[in-house]
Amino acid sequence: MAGTENKVEFGLSNVHYAPYSVTNDEIVFETPIPIAGAVSITSDPIGEATKFYADNMVYYVVNSNQGYEATLSIALIPQQFAIDALGEELDSTDGVINELANVQGKPFALLFQFEGDQKATRHILYNCTANRPSISGNTKEEGTEVTPNELTLTASPIKIGDKLMVKTKTTSTTNETIYNNWFEKVYKKSTTVDSE
Repeated sequence: MAGTENKVEFGLSNVHYAPYSVTNDEIVFETPIPIAGAVSITSDPIGEATKFYADNMVYYVVNSNQGYEATLSIALIPQQFAIDALGEELDSTDGVINELANVQGKPFALLFQFEGDQKATRHILYNCTANRPSISGNTKEEGTEVTPNELTLTASPIKIGDKLMVKTKTTSTTNETIYNNWFEKVYKKSTTVDSE
């Protein structure tokens, strides 16, 4: 049954990340892990329109979709995210976390939602990598001002099934089971018919 479409969206929440691996040419996502304290997310498309001119005009335009450059602002970067996505290492003996120059971060899917006047819209960016965040802080003055951490992300296309995916999101007609399980398991279009 079709639902009513949102007129407006507002309020970022339910940010999760899901590391993934590739097994037998198939993307295998881990269970999404919540990131508390989401403040904002912005994303700018990567790619450009290429114009072909003929007959003294723009005869044909092809658009290149190379994903997004995004900035995620959160209250504090979780330690597990630093390990899973930024490649930092926890020294379990000394209890310190180390950033190593010769270790690369690992890719992950980013899941989140924007509230709406009818229903929240849930999103997935499938193939994200995170850059090391800046280190910043201010002295405490008369009041306490919390400075959120910013993560810059690149969301690139990735082959899932027979499609080159960048992102997906729910709509007013999304199946309720898919919608309700959005943050339990990374959504991938099923290519097989389940038999009971």
